[in-house]
Amino acid sequence: MIQDTPLEPGQEDLFEHFKFVASKGQEPLRVDKFLMNFIENATRSKIQKAAKDGNIWVNGTMVKQNYKVKAGDEVKVLFEHPPYEFLLTPEDIPLDIVYEDDALLVVNKKAGMVVHPGHGNYSGTLINALIYHFDHLPNNSSNRPGLVHRIDKDTSGLLVVAKTETAMTHLAKQFFDKSSEREYVALVWGNVEADEGTIEGNLARHPKNRLQMAVFPDGEEGKEAVTHYKVLERLGYVTLVSCKLETGRTHQIRVHMKHIGHTLFNDERYGGDKVLKGTTFTKYKQFVDNAFKVLPRQALHAKTLGFKHPVTGKLMQFDSDLPMDMEQCIEKWRAYSKFA
Repeated sequence: MIQDTPLEPGQEDLFEHFKFVASKGQEPLRVDKFLMNFIENATRSKIQKAAKDGNIWVNGTMVKQNYKVKAGDEVKVLFEHPPYEFLLTPEDIPLDIVYEDDALLVVNKKAGMVVHPGHGNYSGTLINALIYHFDHLPNNSSNRPGLVHRIDKDTSGLLVVAKTETAMTHLAKQFFDKSSEREYVALVWGNVEADEGTIEGNLARHPKNRLQMAVFPDGEEGKEAVTHYKVLERLGYVTLVSCKLETGRTHQIRVHMKHIGHTLFNDERYGGDKVLKGTTFTKYKQFVDNAFKVLPRQALHAKTLGFKHPVTGKLMQFDSDLPMDMEQCIEKWRAYSKFA
């Protein structure tokens, strides 16, 4: 992020790309290893080069890669250029637009497309496509054109995009007030015993792995998160579920379902890319590996979206089909569960 805090002497001509404060329980850890846990898509060699070039600062002092980070240390990564995510370039990328009027559009995002530029993903994003196809999109509170909400890179499904300042204000308020409707379909490991239920538990960054979120059920950290789930189909060692979001936190469904013992199928970040339920037979492992190949991402699709139109006040509701990769994976499990 471009700096919003005063820089130390010697940093005046630099731009802040990352800033992290080591938690109270932080054991001494080399700064290059520390940053590997925090920065998505970073490599050890890139971080070590940044340290060699004088781009890593701790508590206002430039450090080398072998500096040991301790509890309370403020670690910054500074470069002479602004973060690339703020240098938006229009790109002629096709969009699957399911609805459009003067105020907004609804797009069906493919799995694999990042919603907005960030570290390691500076092009090919939904925003790069939007600013190519549409002029003068309003910025949201994070200066991201048109974006009202987001879904993860490897999650497919529906997103609403604002085309005017009025639409941005009204739609953002609906998401903030939890009055928008969002239903996802997920394939999860294990047999979800209850036909339906509600998962509650604050979400915040995982204290040890900053690329993950974690549940804090006592509310001691993080933001409130509520997910309502319902079983759609039981398929033996996996279950197809519908998840309705009351809140929209980062990785919410992925973390909440793991919290109740049902990690999303092939969710690499949360450990769902291994055999978590089933037999030890080699043939079964081969079957699961084949299912992973058919669906090389977490099994999550933003299927329905509902909100009030910011101009007319009319309730708008949209539904999308499951993408082919998810359908094929579910079909494989249907066939397997009949003979298992």
